[in-house]
Amino acid sequence: MQVIEDIKELYINRFSKDERKERNDIWEVLCSSFFQQYIDPKNSVLDLGAGYCEFINNIKAKRKIAVDLNPETKKFADHNVRTLICSSTKLPKQLTGKIDIVFASNFFEHLPTKEDIVKTLAQVKKALARKGKIIIMHPNIRYLGGSYWDFLDHQLPLSEKSLVEALTLSNFKIIKVIPKFLPYTIKSKIPKYKWLIRLYLKFKLAHFILGKQSLIIAQKI
Repeated sequence: MQVIEDIKELYINRFSKDERKERNDIWEVLCSSFFQQYIDPKNSVLDLGAGYCEFINNIKAKRKIAVDLNPETKKFADHNVRTLICSSTKLPKQLTGKIDIVFASNFFEHLPTKEDIVKTLAQVKKALARKGKIIIMHPNIRYLGGSYWDFLDHQLPLSEKSLVEALTLSNFKIIKVIPKFLPYTIKSKIPKYKWLIRLYLKFKLAHFILGKQSLIIAQKI
């Protein structure tokens, strides 16, 4: 299928081996110093659009599932991560009510249409257990302007407000919104030492100055 082949080609060419190592180091810190506070190690966690599996490999959880359209994702998943190659608009029925946390980083902007966002959120809601949560991190077009389109596979222009509206319409309760959270991309010239990332996460002023990605946490009602 040509779409899958195109995705595979983008994956291969977008980041070098050294950049993938750097990305994993960043996610190791993001998980341990920030995201783990929202995830109980006993939880079942699903990573939507898992890509190189940096989040799902580094987060501590009892059950870990990586979902992606790209078959290459299987190569990056740790041995304790189950990989599902499928569309976000058609998740396997056996997941229904079994997931405590759905995580989606830099995912929704890649969907072809806004209708696909709504369909995906409906699937997420089905998969989530009672009071389950979705954690979304995404580039915010409000703060990025034209550079939002620097990646060929960005399809939809999204701000934190448009995603909050989609979540609300899909009957999720908004728990937290951080409009300016992380810088845009690993390819920026900002130093990425682990100690500096930990420091960045602690200082909200740094978020305000450098943040181009938003964070949203919502709960199934």
